[in-house]
Amino acid sequence: MVSAMVSADDDFGAMTAAPAWLRAEVATLAWCWRLSRRDGVTIGLTSHDRDLFVGGLLYRAAPGMKPSAIETRDSLDAATLDLQGAVASDAIAADDLDTGRWDGAALRLFVTDWENPEAAPVTVARGTLGAIERRGAAFSAELQGVTRLLDRPACPATSPSCRASLGDRACRVDLALRTHRRRVVAVAGRSVTLDAAVGGGAMAFGELVWMEGTACGLASPVIAADGAVLMLAETPGVPLDLPVRVRLTEGCDKQLSTCRDRFANAVNFRGEAHLPGNDLLTRYPGG
Repeated sequence: MVSAMVSADDDFGAMTAAPAWLRAEVATLAWCWRLSRRDGVTIGLTSHDRDLFVGGLLYRAAPGMKPSAIETRDSLDAATLDLQGAVASDAIAADDLDTGRWDGAALRLFVTDWENPEAAPVTVARGTLGAIERRGAAFSAELQGVTRLLDRPACPATSPSCRASLGDRACRVDLALRTHRRRVVAVAGRSVTLDAAVGGGAMAFGELVWMEGTACGLASPVIAADGAVLMLAETPGVPLDLPVRVRLTEGCDKQLSTCRDRFANAVNFRGEAHLPGNDLLTRYPGG
């Protein structure tokens, strides 16, 4: 038995005139979930008692699955959507939930005519999943809609360190020459050993992406590097068959000196390294 309670921002599909099949005296409707992970994996689940083929995707039957309550309104306040049911499918595995494969997945909830699945469906809700919490066989997640973007600050706050991420549109450093392929030959907790070091201590604050095996597609932040040994922010979380191929992306400590000396990119530094901080107010004259 799997239960999902989803808290959603207002991003519910606008309900226009209902299609003919929904206005019929006996409505033959089925609920459908379309879930698309960030790594490209897309699955479909339906509350109907048999599989449905909708929009080029096969929706596997999960008869016990249905939304328990849907609340919509025309304000910008957050709305709530509870989804729960028995998902009789291995598509959403406990290990995948625990390792974060479903974090940030796009979700679309709609109803369709099970007698004619290719008829125009009615979208009820859409958004992206936040971090998923699992309790035994049940899990809960937050559904983040487009109004979530309104929570972002209108302008960036000042900071002594750079607010950009290495290689993004604000930073503009080309990561093509700062991406490496290696093999992990040993794992001890959060410490992993590579078959060859990435020189110059460049991997601190970088990223390791597993390219094969049970952790394929998962990314692990690197917090420190000592030669061929990397310290990850967390353990891989799944058993690994070593050696295993990984992709390494160099990191940056977001300091002006690093941006200037290592990347020759001080012109794109997105911070205020020389702006006095709040401690200036507490200094004594001559201090």
